[in-house]
Amino acid sequence: MRIAIVSDAWSPQVNGVVRTLQTTIGRLQQRGHVVETFTPDGFATRPCPGYPEIRLAFGCGPELGRRITAFHPDAIHIATEGPLGWAARRWCRGQGARFTTSFHTNFADYLAMRTHLPAGLFWPFLRRFHAAASGVMTATARVAGSLHDHGIAHTRRWSRGVDLSLFKPDGTQLDVETLPRPILLHVGRIAVEKNIEAFLSLETPGTKLLVGDGPARADLERRYPLAQFVGLKQGAALAAAYRAADVLVFPSRTDTFGLVMIEALACGTPVAAYPVPGPLDVIGLDGRGGGSDRIGALDTDLAAAVAQALTADRDACVRIGTHYCWSHCTDQFVGNLVDAGLAPAGAVATA
Repeated sequence: MRIAIVSDAWSPQVNGVVRTLQTTIGRLQQRGHVVETFTPDGFATRPCPGYPEIRLAFGCGPELGRRITAFHPDAIHIATEGPLGWAARRWCRGQGARFTTSFHTNFADYLAMRTHLPAGLFWPFLRRFHAAASGVMTATARVAGSLHDHGIAHTRRWSRGVDLSLFKPDGTQLDVETLPRPILLHVGRIAVEKNIEAFLSLETPGTKLLVGDGPARADLERRYPLAQFVGLKQGAALAAAYRAADVLVFPSRTDTFGLVMIEALACGTPVAAYPVPGPLDVIGLDGRGGGSDRIGALDTDLAAAVAQALTADRDACVRIGTHYCWSHCTDQFVGNLVDAGLAPAGAVATA
């Protein structure tokens, strides 16, 4: 099958959306599918307002349409609601081509946080974008339920996975020997929407260790001098950071999943977070993730969640983390294309 994937999020950005897409594309290609990506690096770009390090392809519609036409896709998946996503949507509508979309970020809540306006003002924008799709892929049933409540009912499940050859409990650890325990780790983009200040302002013992980079780093590093900002880490270095930590703290309230949570669990590191979509689906309100032993804790008081997570069973974390398999996620993705009428039924198992 020839699959076109359109995304405004792409390398050099480092985030869960990019990792999910790149991993899924790799798995699809291993199965013999031909995948073409339409991403900002292939077009003239301008800095995203407020995030100059993120480049967006504004005014790319005609060129994007020509490239999609030349590729002759069997299926088109639009991953993001940015300029490329809207341009691809317009092209599909104009050509009468069916397509699927995915809902990676709760932009209504994110924009409400940025603008101090009600989130309800932004849902019409999201409804319009996704309404024309033959299916909207969501990481969890809880996110699908939220979309249904806001008038987006044609959802399909597309979960997330872990590279278990990389994220595992055995292996090297980041050198934190001189730092006071417990090590409280945050992994992700250092930006206002990640709610990192809720983590940094906690009055908890130990060391706050932050892996990642972003526009808020310089300001937060200046204001919280006791926190350890170690920059971007990927691959084996990221796995080593997870293993060295006592708890992964995930303060975001707008992510729809949180890939870093399952990577941490697979390394044996428990998770502390707020009881919001993503953490509720992975960790669960009881902190057991569907199992019998504690793998983390959720609480409206983040400090209380950290204290509870420190009592978690690291072996139980590994057991839950290893449930998340990229092969199954890829089956779901292709199955969604089939269910949406974009691909033949045999495409799930073969190209």
